[in-house]
Amino acid sequence: MGGSIEIQGDPPVSVAMRWSNRARRVSLRVSMLDGRAIVTAPADATHFEVEAFVRGKADWLRSQVARRMERAEVTPGGLLPVEGRRLPVVAGARPRLLSDRVEVPAARAGPAALGLLKPLARDKLVAASDRHAAALGLSYSRITLRDPRSRWGSCSRDRKLMYSWRLILAPPEVLDYVAAHEVAHLKEMNHGPRFWALCERLCPEMRVWKSWLRNNSAELQRWWFG
Repeated sequence: MGGSIEIQGDPPVSVAMRWSNRARRVSLRVSMLDGRAIVTAPADATHFEVEAFVRGKADWLRSQVARRMERAEVTPGGLLPVEGRRLPVVAGARPRLLSDRVEVPAARAGPAALGLLKPLARDKLVAASDRHAAALGLSYSRITLRDPRSRWGSCSRDRKLMYSWRLILAPPEVLDYVAAHEVAHLKEMNHGPRFWALCERLCPEMRVWKSWLRNNSAELQRWWFG
């Protein structure tokens, strides 16, 4: 079952509808990469219930779509979040990530900054994953970095970990929580009570940082690097 719900206004929003046997409640999200709005509902939910839920969120939907339109670009004279700190971006002859600033050639500021952020993200995520895996006496097969639309990490059944490199924009505790979350899947490939207990054992303040990520994901996703 699919279809869509059209929300009129400025801007108008089309919401794709999906039903899932795994969903326990109706949820709504807007991708900050492509602006797609999707509502997911339990298999036994009615079309009327889902549409009423979406229309009740009309103002929130428009604000999210409008926010996506406000794309943040890396430019000399601006600020760039790095590990949760907003560092000044300054023009420089070669890319350098320093403790108090990001230096990039003005003509290619975005790509140059991305070239600094991705290796740092890998180093931090490998270190966090190694630490959490060692705490469980487990191992993973490899780590890859991507820029996914709707998730911050994943763990496959063949023990491969995937993370969004954008986690390096967030505070270190957020990156550590996501690493703990995915490493916990090496032992519990589900989101049941035992999984969450294990995740909290690895990251005692996981609820704080899980909430931070949920509330600030749009800010992390709107950065554009060319």
